[in-house]
Amino acid sequence: MNIESFSGAATVATASTIVFALAMKSWHFISRRVNTGPRFADGINREAAQRFRDELERIMASQWTYLSAALVFVLLFVSAYVLRAERIYDGYADRQLYILIGLFAGLGILVVKLLIENQLSRTQVELLRDANIVIGHHLQSIAAGFGRVYHDVETSAGVIDHLVVGKSGVYAVQVVAERPVKSGFVALESNTLRFGPGNKTRSIVSMGKCTAALEREFRRLLDHRVRVRSVIAVPGWEVHDQTGEEHLVVNDHSLPMLRGWTDQADYLMNEDLEALQQMLGAATKA
Repeated sequence: MNIESFSGAATVATASTIVFALAMKSWHFISRRVNTGPRFADGINREAAQRFRDELERIMASQWTYLSAALVFVLLFVSAYVLRAERIYDGYADRQLYILIGLFAGLGILVVKLLIENQLSRTQVELLRDANIVIGHHLQSIAAGFGRVYHDVETSAGVIDHLVVGKSGVYAVQVVAERPVKSGFVALESNTLRFGPGNKTRSIVSMGKCTAALEREFRRLLDHRVRVRSVIAVPGWEVHDQTGEEHLVVNDHSLPMLRGWTDQADYLMNEDLEALQQMLGAATKA
């Protein structure tokens, strides 16, 4: 394969692949904008891990676009070479053609980098999705007679993964997704989760900000303070020491502990409970 043949075939294949990728991306963009949402949306609330399911769908669509574009490039490159596309660069100096090939190689490296980042994002989102699904399912099973469960509750400070609202109070359940390890444990020290064995840590300050933001929204609705208890769920990890009463750390098996974490001062009056449930039901429509 001489330099002219390679350059000509690569040019045809690259130009066609770019057009194909832009067409696919445009189609995905238009489809998302045209989509009017689910039918009977008034009767559908968000499911557990809904935002992670949506994000995973977007990542997979992007991944398939890149892989399809790579296949299109290979097919067009072979076809262009067979059809003697080197005539495009007749008369060009070899130095110019080598520069062009370098540009194509750089573009190929960029595509590989995007595919690797895409796969890493997909793996992380899948972990977040699965962790939120297992916690969401456990919450649904323990919520009978205790309260209603809402998912992906948006606040001015971020999104609360799950919210349990019942007569005994309001519980914000935030999920921390870390891949479980053998004999792994988690401990709460001030506003930091420490994972062992090892020294990996995770700050929970942002979770406290979400809880505080939700309390402010409830105050605006009811004209008095409603305490939102912070529950941190770490599925797959044994829970060791935790300091303070500001947060309750649980795993997927000890989640029912939140039913016993009550205070008479946090109990809700019937009219307040109904107002909160109406507000949250409207805010978490699919």
